[in-house]
Amino acid sequence: MTLPTKLTVLRILLTFVVFALLLTPGWVAKLAALGGFAIASLTDWLDGFLARRWRQTSPLGTLLDPIADKVLVLGTFLAFVQLGLVPAWMVLVIFFRESLITGVRLFAASRHIVLAAAKEGKHKTVSQMVTLFVLLFALVIREFPGSESLPSQVHAASPTLILICLWVTVILTVQSGTMFFWRHRTVLQESIRQ
Repeated sequence: MTLPTKLTVLRILLTFVVFALLLTPGWVAKLAALGGFAIASLTDWLDGFLARRWRQTSPLGTLLDPIADKVLVLGTFLAFVQLGLVPAWMVLVIFFRESLITGVRLFAASRHIVLAAAKEGKHKTVSQMVTLFVLLFALVIREFPGSESLPSQVHAASPTLILICLWVTVILTVQSGTMFFWRHRTVLQESIRQ
């Protein structure tokens, strides 16, 4: 197993650590979850960089990389649903889009068709990661000792900022999914007919 693939596997394992830490009481656990999520996000960039730099791309790595991304994002969002910070329906929309497109990509790949990622998908991914970082920061601040002494504007702004980030993420998720199917409609129709 190459180092880039090991980093991808590490990202999956870190998701479970982040999930457990988010459900553990106390600001120290939440801060550790933020650190774990930051490291996991860094491996997303690093494994691709190293695979290209060292020419160590492999079928296993190519398969695992997008799956690891989905596990990290969805696992962290699910923890926030459990904590009551994110509406379950929003995560369901994200889950449905990610699962459907991953399934279509794997189906197309089995027929030797590559459905490349587009800029809408990249914007969606960035919005998901930013939203998760905002949620993590808000949770650390909320549980930090003495946070009740923060100005009332900070407490009032936090839910509004989270809600804006969530709506932007959901809208970009739906838009990028719609654009994906529209862009690849001909290829998908032909592959289904074969």
